[in-house]
Amino acid sequence: MQYRTLGRTGVQVSSLALGAMNFGAIGRTTQDEATAVVDAALEGGINLIDTADMYGRGESEEMVGKAIAGRRDDIVLATKAGMPMSDEPNHRGASRRWLVAELDSSLRRLGVDHVDLYQIHRWDPTTGDEETLSALTDLQRAGKIRYFGSSTFPAHRIVEAQWAAREHRLGRYVTEQPSYSILQRGIETHVLPVTEQYGLGVLAWSPLASGWLTGAIREGRDITTSRSTFMPERFDTSLPANRARLEAVEQLAAIADEAGLSMIQLALGFVTAHPAVTCALVGPRTLDHLHTQLAAADTVLGPDVLDAIDAVVAPGTDLAAHEKYDTPPALLDPSLRRR
Repeated sequence: MQYRTLGRTGVQVSSLALGAMNFGAIGRTTQDEATAVVDAALEGGINLIDTADMYGRGESEEMVGKAIAGRRDDIVLATKAGMPMSDEPNHRGASRRWLVAELDSSLRRLGVDHVDLYQIHRWDPTTGDEETLSALTDLQRAGKIRYFGSSTFPAHRIVEAQWAAREHRLGRYVTEQPSYSILQRGIETHVLPVTEQYGLGVLAWSPLASGWLTGAIREGRDITTSRSTFMPERFDTSLPANRARLEAVEQLAAIADEAGLSMIQLALGFVTAHPAVTCALVGPRTLDHLHTQLAAADTVLGPDVLDAIDAVVAPGTDLAAHEKYDTPPALLDPSLRRR
């Protein structure tokens, strides 16, 4: 396992990190199974575990807390807040009111007195940067969080938040957690150059593209992944975007074969090869899944392999741009672009 400095924090984290979204109802993972995955991840050299309050409405945090009991100090523990936790309109977002209350709930579920990294799950257009950053700065000074970061922020919002921190003399985001894979390379255009400029650590989620890059999805096979049941449109090969993905996967499989690599090694090696990326978040449901992902921990792709990947999916290209989570609100809601 390789270790890298998380932005400018001085904290050393593993190049593969454990994402806990699949713990609980989402991944149909029991506590015993989640604990076994955590045990194997730590034994394999992973030292960063990332979860969120909204994963199973707190269930993932509870399961992570039980799995790490007694060894908290060996783990860089990260969680997130901001996504809806109920139908109550104030049980979401990045206001001081919500973040202060929800962090206490997350700490209780995790069974800890602090988290190492607290992330705003999505940019909240209804809340000003000063409001959010001042709340996070106070929580940091209170010792409840060590650092704070953003997740899936558009590049311009990352910049605005850095400026706001400087202007108001507040703590700043030190990490960004974007979606990044061979099939979704759009962040190479704006987000990654910005994170490099400001020295942010980058935790890349969905490096296996929701299962498309595991090797299980190939031409002529039935597509059966954990996500195909509740997001069937992402795997309907009659749709143009999915046909493009499938065609790319076939070409990538040939590149992996020629290089003597598995598809998972190719996919994770690609993400961790980018100089702006600190670590790739893997989200296994089972021990078998984790072991195949840990096998990629020390994979280093040569220039010839990276050039071949570029020829299949051009740098800065998203093969499924409609699945991006950082689209400006005005592009999604017509009322926001009309007087």
